[in-house]
Amino acid sequence: MESQVFCQDEFMYYLCLFINVQMPKLSLVIPVYNEEILIDQLFERTTRALNNLTSDYEIICVDDGSKDATLEKLKHYHTLEKRFKVLSLSRNFGHQAAIFAGLTYARGEFVGVMDGDLQDPPELLGEFLAKAEEGYDVVYAIRKKRKESFPKRMIYWAYYRIFKRMSNIYIPLDSGDFALMRNTVIRHLINMREQSLYIRGIRSWLGFRQIGLEYDRDRRQGGEPKYTLRKLLRLAFNGIFSFSEYPVRLISRLGLTVVLISIIYIVITLVKKYVYGDVPQGFTTLIIFISLFSGVQLVALGLIGEYMVRIYDETRRRPLFIVREEYID
Repeated sequence: MESQVFCQDEFMYYLCLFINVQMPKLSLVIPVYNEEILIDQLFERTTRALNNLTSDYEIICVDDGSKDATLEKLKHYHTLEKRFKVLSLSRNFGHQAAIFAGLTYARGEFVGVMDGDLQDPPELLGEFLAKAEEGYDVVYAIRKKRKESFPKRMIYWAYYRIFKRMSNIYIPLDSGDFALMRNTVIRHLINMREQSLYIRGIRSWLGFRQIGLEYDRDRRQGGEPKYTLRKLLRLAFNGIFSFSEYPVRLISRLGLTVVLISIIYIVITLVKKYVYGDVPQGFTTLIIFISLFSGVQLVALGLIGEYMVRIYDETRRRPLFIVREEYID
């Protein structure tokens, strides 16, 4: 039986080496939430894909507080294949937190991340591993084609390009969480316990040797998407406010713009009064300017509030996830 020591940080990693704990060649982390109709296919495709690469692997499925039979199915497959391991979180902590939980438990020399809806093909991991063995520390997938609805594709396309212009660091266009990373990178990543997780951004921030591979992203193989509009917006805001100073600078630019407009209007008013003897009448202009200034102030307060909420979250230092059950023997 394998030891239950996990390489969750730098100290634990070297402790694992010191006591000669068996470390698999490849770990695959898969977050799942209410995916009972896909678990059979998920198990079959992932185990087949990894068996074609190596027998020395582990699959860590993280059940993110599912309310259907997802956990029961995962536990069933764990009894059939001990390399198919299961973590059950105490509630729904969110997709990014579930990935982080799996990364914390992953022990492989190389650690992959893919979604449980099978839009990310596990068969592509062979190409990832080949690139990693060439010396790359991070191999990430670039979505060449998506098979969602046209409005959704356009929103994704626009977001990634706007975010690229706003970001302080280089984050590859159209890249998601589907990736393969060396254990060295994982150890640094899990030490960055940010509350507003944006893992693909953290992955880029860490540096190391990285390369992207293009692929055609498939449709969901069944069920409904779990990322609602609200969750997508939250993830997008986490990326923007964690890796961009643009919102703060936008406040200054808005303020300067309003001041400039006000000065121009004051000059126009004075010229009309003292040169032409024409003083503007009525409250229309006054109402317009009051509304404009109020709107700018509310936008500024909202942007500042987004940063303050994130600062507040960081100071509380709550755990990113809580594991209720684990099936890793």
